[in-house]
Amino acid sequence: MEKIASFQVNHKKINVGMYISRIDGDIVTYDIRMVKPNGGEYLAAPSMHTIEHLFATYARNSEFGKGIVYVGPMGCRTGFYLLTRGMSHEAAIKLVREAYTFISEFDDRIPGCSEEECGNYKEHNLVQARKDVLPLLKAIENYSVEMLDYAWHMK
Repeated sequence: MEKIASFQVNHKKINVGMYISRIDGDIVTYDIRMVKPNGGEYLAAPSMHTIEHLFATYARNSEFGKGIVYVGPMGCRTGFYLLTRGMSHEAAIKLVREAYTFISEFDDRIPGCSEEECGNYKEHNLVQARKDVLPLLKAIENYSVEMLDYAWHMK
């Protein structure tokens, strides 16, 4: 089998940040790395679950909502995937900044957090989620489009 694109990136050199993983026609996949891969600390499932609910809800209700294809966690527990259609890279960076700021300040009932709405509604941690988004927010504070390229960080 052919090795997929994300397995061809040297994970020893990736840090916290936002990257273009791949472009398939009009769909762009962004890797949103919230912790350093293989750094020994990973996102806990309850926090990731909360971030997923808040990130997806915010993104789909934002001015960019029509361009959101998918928001979901990475199995390695280092971050999230964001798939967009018809959005500029500048808009994607703006969306992630706004969504993660929203999460860092969120202090209400987690959307979709009932037995009827969620397959694992009891496994959430808002307090930890609010903390877990802060390193990524700091990392992308002054992000530019060229910084979305893995190669820019491999210098």
